[in-house]
Amino acid sequence: MMNGGLRYQFARLSIAEKLIAINVLIFLLDGLSGALLGHSFSRWFHLPKDFFEFLTQPWSLVTYSFFHAGFGHIFWNMIVLYFAGRIFLNLFDAQRFINVYFLGLMLGGLVFLLSYNVFPTLVNSNTALIGASAGVNAVLIFVCAYIPNQEVRVIFFNIKLWYIGLALVIKDLVLIGMGDNIGGGMAHLGGAFLGYMYARQLFKGNDIGSGFTTMRVAIANMFKPKEKKAPLKTVYKKKAAANIKEDYDKQAKQKRIDSILDKISKSGYESLSKEEKDFLFKAGKED
Repeated sequence: MMNGGLRYQFARLSIAEKLIAINVLIFLLDGLSGALLGHSFSRWFHLPKDFFEFLTQPWSLVTYSFFHAGFGHIFWNMIVLYFAGRIFLNLFDAQRFINVYFLGLMLGGLVFLLSYNVFPTLVNSNTALIGASAGVNAVLIFVCAYIPNQEVRVIFFNIKLWYIGLALVIKDLVLIGMGDNIGGGMAHLGGAFLGYMYARQLFKGNDIGSGFTTMRVAIANMFKPKEKKAPLKTVYKKKAAANIKEDYDKQAKQKRIDSILDKISKSGYESLSKEEKDFLFKAGKED
């Protein structure tokens, strides 16, 4: 009964909240295993700096994100993920959130690996990458680039999202310039770059994560039981008419979306009417 209740409560969470719950659970289990066993098996899931070592554990390009160095590390990552995730999921559905988050993690991980070949000073550093920062940065920078003039409340005052995004990128650049956590900082910037490019391309009507979605769906379908196909019905005329109407509706909808996005770009999100905000919200959920 308790397990069923927990599954129900977990199912009700948003995708961002589910990721937070998983990260916190793994953080606690990792700490518990270290305390009880005297060592942790988590190193098999960390992203190593050496490329050939990475080839022996390629899953670490994703799994590194679920492990954190300490309470402060996971606390700030999850706080930012929660608030950035709320803004993101008010605009788009969970599938696009997954695309931005995990593509940000993977690009950040690849930039981390590359940085150890580009910067000779890092070669002797005993470092492996952990933490969700690259994915969190991807989500945050995505919303900062998609609705840059939207204001959010920060403690006692309002601030535009693009200011927050710019401050985050400058902070990472300064820390890298000071020689502080160069590999991790490069991963942060990789995630931020993915979020920015995803948002800007989406403005142009290009979803750069569509291939990733197709791959995920294909993998998921491999584990689904096959269903018996119902016999086909020959309703060609009705189907053709329905397709024409559907194409017309899609074109009209896209024109409306483009018009609203132009308005956001020029005057900010708050310049939209309630009806326009509702329309954009529903369109994002349906994509």
